[in-house]
Amino acid sequence: MIRADRTRDPTMADVAQLAGVSRMTVSRVINDGDKVSEATRAAVLAAIRELNFAPNLTARNLVMAGELRIGVVYSNPSAAFMSDFLIGVFEEATKAGARLILVRGEAGQAPSLPEMRRLLGGGVHGVVLAPPLGESAAVRALLAAAQLPVAVVAAGRPAPDAINVRIDDRQASQALVRHLLDLGHRRIGVIVGNPDQSASAERLAGARAAVAAVQGAQLVLAQGAFTYASGLQAAEQLLDLESPPTAIFASNDDMAAAAVSVAHRRHLDVPGDLTVVGFDDTTVATTLWPPLTTIHQPVRQMAAVALERLMRALRAPSAPEAFADHVLDHRLIERQSTAPAPSPRPNAASHPERSPHV
Repeated sequence: MIRADRTRDPTMADVAQLAGVSRMTVSRVINDGDKVSEATRAAVLAAIRELNFAPNLTARNLVMAGELRIGVVYSNPSAAFMSDFLIGVFEEATKAGARLILVRGEAGQAPSLPEMRRLLGGGVHGVVLAPPLGESAAVRALLAAAQLPVAVVAAGRPAPDAINVRIDDRQASQALVRHLLDLGHRRIGVIVGNPDQSASAERLAGARAAVAAVQGAQLVLAQGAFTYASGLQAAEQLLDLESPPTAIFASNDDMAAAAVSVAHRRHLDVPGDLTVVGFDDTTVATTLWPPLTTIHQPVRQMAAVALERLMRALRAPSAPEAFADHVLDHRLIERQSTAPAPSPRPNAASHPERSPHV
């Protein structure tokens, strides 16, 4: 059992260790926060008494003053997306005087358990999760056990017990595919995103809703993983079909850029022979030719709002609005990668929605 060390004053970390809770929970008890069970509150108060801990008023007011330590955990295969995300959190942290502790996983995977434990042991007050980690059961369980508030960015569906900042992926993709239908496209390829992310399912659901409203319109699907390499493979599959689509909707800009590359390699004109659209409106969308028609997802703003809302929740844990589901606006950005559907190809067969593997 921990006893007060007479060579130094006991700290909040000592109290947290003795009570078996996080430092944030100790802070909530000290500051009379109401998101603490009575049993936990009693354990913390008992530890305070046993250690003869006297809260340092300056330290107690760090959260209120905005001097926060925020963990930012990310592992997204799209460098362009992550660039916008990190700029957003850095700008907001600079404005608010928060200190960021970055932890990175590889290739869309969660950081290792030792890395996450080091983050939590460093005394962070809360954590911002970039996609896809907001939907990682292992990461969320670890943070829940540490009783840390969490902000999740860009999940297709709101995560429970977290601050959520996102767009309506289903509505956005429905608008994008409706735009293709308005241009006369009736056979539309979809490069689906990572199946482990709810944004992929929401974007596909939006595409299906748009097509269902137009007689004779069809989708043909190929699986991707939100990476350029997966977009190359999926685009090859779609364009190898006996009746290839006249338009391809890729679930992010990286995969759309890959589809444009495959089209060029096959000497297809984009958009004369093949229309290609993406999603996110990252720098990729404007650095290739032709620039992509896409959905603008305000990634920088989403990251900044997530950090701002997390800090608001830390300063006022009982405020219910701090934990609301924040759905930001998206926009359809029209550029030169879209055009009216070309004339039907000779001997083109009509098939219902299917995968190119079928």
